[in-house]
Amino acid sequence: MKKLTVFCIAWTMISAFGLLAKTFAATQSRVQMAILLDTSGSMDGLIDQARSRLWKIVNELATARKNGRAPRLQVALYEYGQSSIPAARGYLRLIVPLSDDLDRISEELFKLKTNGGDEYCGQVIATAVRELEWSGGSGDLKMIVIAGNEPFTQGTTDYRASCRAAIARGIIVNTIFCGDYQEGLRTDWKAGADLADGQYVAIDANNAPPPISAPQDKEIARLSQELNKTYVAYGKNGAGGLERQKEQDMNAAAVSGEVLAQRAAAKAAPQYSNSSWDLVDAKKSGQVKLEELSDAELPQEMKGMTAAERNEYVAAMQGQREELQKKIAALSGEREKFVQKQMKSGSAADTLDEAIRRALRSQAAAKSFLFEK
Repeated sequence: MKKLTVFCIAWTMISAFGLLAKTFAATQSRVQMAILLDTSGSMDGLIDQARSRLWKIVNELATARKNGRAPRLQVALYEYGQSSIPAARGYLRLIVPLSDDLDRISEELFKLKTNGGDEYCGQVIATAVRELEWSGGSGDLKMIVIAGNEPFTQGTTDYRASCRAAIARGIIVNTIFCGDYQEGLRTDWKAGADLADGQYVAIDANNAPPPISAPQDKEIARLSQELNKTYVAYGKNGAGGLERQKEQDMNAAAVSGEVLAQRAAAKAAPQYSNSSWDLVDAKKSGQVKLEELSDAELPQEMKGMTAAERNEYVAAMQGQREELQKKIAALSGEREKFVQKQMKSGSAADTLDEAIRRALRSQAAAKSFLFEK
């Protein structure tokens, strides 16, 4: 009887913890960002910037807090102006719906190819507003970032109606014109942002600053590889998730050591979560109960384990991960200080990530988010 009582108490505690974790996740503030990229023939520079600067954007958000907690980041990705997509679909497509799987966003960015087409800004904005699962929480930040280089007025869908529909649902529209600032004004890129409480920025998509190497890069890269070993793949998405993680490390490294270091910093941030395939994140979020998983859903090294052994194993991986994340975060901070000293000017370049950073900072502040730096 005593053993049964102890078991019942333990089971109740485990169930309560799972419920608490799910409640905790449900009340977490969200930042939702839909990125709409022009992939017509002249936009190779823009796509390259999106690939190489995704992790800088994530790292910017990693410093945000609301009510003392880091927000959950969900990103969606569209392409428009792609002639390989039928005209009946507006030369646009949804690539990834709102998701916290940042490796998948990176993977799809590296797959993008440019091809000439008509760029219907009004239509792609309307599509994103209509078909994405936007939060209904008034305290969440919901934003669209659209970048391109043709008149905002193209197509039969009036951009003014699209932008008004967006802001009516609390979705801010930020516009990035790839070209001369005045030309963007003349072609209504600023007018679109103004209608939806957004920011308008003009950038030179083909003139990103060169990467900066830092003394910390080699050790950050090593720690990033060690961090990968703490991921415990499970279920049908496990193997694919692990492979995608490795591939995006390689993609980042192929761009530059700086991008690899920024990706490593992002992997150490709260917004980098892989609950759909990693048992550590899934258990932490309350998405799974280890004792309820079948042996077939577990990785080879966990098969045959008792419930207690499963919990001990995953807890050990979590402990190792947190230690590695602390080391990466500390080195990344040192790296940032080094980079700032190397920069010739304190003014930031007009790049895709800098445009998003400015919008993110000001618009998040209006939603009571605070930034640590």
